[in-house]
Amino acid sequence: MKDFMEVKDHMITGETFTIQECISCGFHFTNPRPSIERIGDYYKSEEYVSHSSSNKGLINKLYNRVRNYTLKKKVQLVKSLAKGNELLDIGAGTGHFLNACKQNGFSVEGLEPDQDAVRFAKTNFGVDLKSLDELHHLPAASKDIITMWHVLEHVYDLQKDFTRISEVLKETGTLIIAVPNLESYDAQRYRNLWAAYDVPRHLYHFRKKDIAALAAQHDLKLTKVLPMKFDAFYVSMLSEKYKKGSLIHAFRNGWLSNLKSAKGGYSSQVYILQKLNK
Repeated sequence: MKDFMEVKDHMITGETFTIQECISCGFHFTNPRPSIERIGDYYKSEEYVSHSSSNKGLINKLYNRVRNYTLKKKVQLVKSLAKGNELLDIGAGTGHFLNACKQNGFSVEGLEPDQDAVRFAKTNFGVDLKSLDELHHLPAASKDIITMWHVLEHVYDLQKDFTRISEVLKETGTLIIAVPNLESYDAQRYRNLWAAYDVPRHLYHFRKKDIAALAAQHDLKLTKVLPMKFDAFYVSMLSEKYKKGSLIHAFRNGWLSNLKSAKGGYSSQVYILQKLNK
């Protein structure tokens, strides 16, 4: 292993963490990371927008407006790939996506560790989210679609959980993973101020080749990569906030990141994975 970069937790604590790189495979990960007992402390903030429906501040307002649009796109994607209606969303947050899928005829199940998010989903959508431990009690080959929207980078025991995810997926099923892309233009542009490093909440920092390699280790194959174009602007806005920059620079860098995606890919990407024996 070698040190890749030191990154500050701009979101909550101000602590500095090291991202290391595997010399043999190039995989990047936060090391050392908080213990399993302490990691939850790094999520306790209204600033952590994925579990928030707050409209405080420009970034949160824009996030929630874009979410309504992207929810429709996510549901369209799921409908185009599903060969059945049994859907599992891991890291379901406040349940917006699951609710949209339920309204479109899917039988939904969601896993979420944050109790505030669980209460929000129940109160606002009537969706009962379960703990992440439930993943290891689900029947094998029981889900047609499994989704992880910006969740894989948070999974504490990556290999163990990914093995179980593959087991729960039906032979004709599809796994959809969305994660930030370490090789994108905005990642290169902002370096240790790139908001999508989000240490220590993000334990891993993926490239396309990392997702393909992880899939192959678990009898899955990467079949398609799709862009998340709005993420370039959102991440650039947060990154400019951290560097005390400007919104003009944020929109310029977000636009450039999408424009230059042919080289390193988009700021965040959606990976479509399917069983090898399909």
